Amino acid sequence: MTKLTGKVYLVGAGLGNVAYLTVKAYQLVKQAEVLVYDALVDQSIIPLISPHCLKVYVGKRGSQVSTPQSEINGLLVKYCQQGKLVVRLKGGDPFIFGRASAEIQALIAAKCEFEVVPGISSALAAPLLAGIPVTDTVMSRCFAVMTAHEPEALNWASLSELETLVILMAARNLPVIVHQLRQHGRSPETPIAIIKNGGRFNQKVIVGTLNDIVDKTSRESLSPSVIVVGNVVQLQTYLQPRHNHSRIMLSPLLNHTILVTRSSEQSNEFRSLLEQKGAEVLEMPTLMIRPPSTWEPLDQAIAFSDTSKPFDWLLLTSANAVSFFFERLLANGKDTRILASTKIAVVGKKTAMVLRQWGLNPDFIPPDFIADSLVENFPESVSGKRLLFPRVETGGREILVKELTQAGAEVVEVPAYESACPDTIDPNVQSALENGIISIATFTSSKTVKNFCKLLEGFAGDSWRDLVTGVAIASIGPQTSQTCQTLLGRVDIEAQEYTLEGLTQAIIDKM
Repeated sequence: MTKLTGKVYLVGAGLGNVAYLTVKAYQLVKQAEVLVYDALVDQSIIPLISPHCLKVYVGKRGSQVSTPQSEINGLLVKYCQQGKLVVRLKGGDPFIFGRASAEIQALIAAKCEFEVVPGISSALAAPLLAGIPVTDTVMSRCFAVMTAHEPEALNWASLSELETLVILMAARNLPVIVHQLRQHGRSPETPIAIIKNGGRFNQKVIVGTLNDIVDKTSRESLSPSVIVVGNVVQLQTYLQPRHNHSRIMLSPLLNHTILVTRSSEQSNEFRSLLEQKGAEVLEMPTLMIRPPSTWEPLDQAIAFSDTSKPFDWLLLTSANAVSFFFERLLANGKDTRILASTKIAVVGKKTAMVLRQWGLNPDFIPPDFIADSLVENFPESVSGKRLLFPRVETGGREILVKELTQAGAEVVEVPAYESACPDTIDPNVQSALENGIISIATFTSSKTVKNFCKLLEGFAGDSWRDLVTGVAIASIGPQTSQTCQTLLGRVDIEAQEYTLEGLTQAIIDKM
């Protein structure tokens, strides 16, 4: 019997945000069969993960209940011995105040293959993203990085003589840090900065001196944060980006936090469009795309297509329908040749683009990019024609089927995929909604609106509408807008062109 050979990669996730992953980390996360990840890993990384990947959360947060290190070690060994590609995703760099050594010792003892992939440490990146360099030719010729998790173990007499200190895991011990530095000779006027959630949408920087920083932060929750002590803190106002007119023109969505409610598998393109215009983007997937409850109806339709009497038209109204239909075609041992005498109608530019990736061009795209205009603009009479319509299993386009049937067509509907509502909301998104951080919530289908409301009601109860009182509601088109009006009571922005690009432009025009 061939012995399974797995491998564990201990990967630094940087600041957590996908933008600060190294290229190798990015590739490994996409390839992972098992992902064992920490609390500081940002939700923006989740779309990279394969839907077939097993995700295991082992986060450690302050005084909260944490996964024992021995249990984490055991998980890594277990999945490696099963022959899996395991990614242990750790905040920052695996060896900067992490527990990588303990995990490696366990892997060595179990004779498991492993590799360490460096990450960008928050000790370096968080200060810079807050406009604070840790070295300067005049103000700081050296710096020290430390953890203040156990401040009594540090040599404060020596540390106090250094020009710049960068302190991690220090939020709970800020009064102790200030006391030790002042006791060992640092001036009470020494600048200090607290950088909370460095590099993320909710980054906050509090600047003060050793004399007043404790009072300034007495009512603040500071975890997770990086503390910088030294004169380089004074450079923050000089190095922060100036929001001048030219910058605003280049980044019209600067200072806006936009919520994307598409499925995690489909959010990357929209996120990229918004970020290119300067927006901070949060993802709250309201759809989980998965196979239908049974493949039998679609398989029967595919088998019929490969006969002497194929379907006259194939209707594809979403990118998901294209992907699932053609993947199932291949799974049945067929290929696109069985569609040689079948015309294809698609709804939307994105659907057409995905179809072309399969080597096929659509024969018809309705001018308004919406399914409702498909019937009135259809290029030929559908009377007596047989149309195959692979669609979402639940909540599909009943009006389209009704109108085609009334026009004399025989429409064969088959479930090609299902879109379900997730069970939970990412804690970062929940916090952003509760604290009024989100400027705009975007919706690209009626189902995203329905599931959004369902998820909000799940954690906020009858008061869920209060969470979107100050949030602009942005819709991709008329059908989605109608659902927004019904469930949310308003639509503030509607795309003129019913595409992601059109929705992005509509948001820019409104802001």
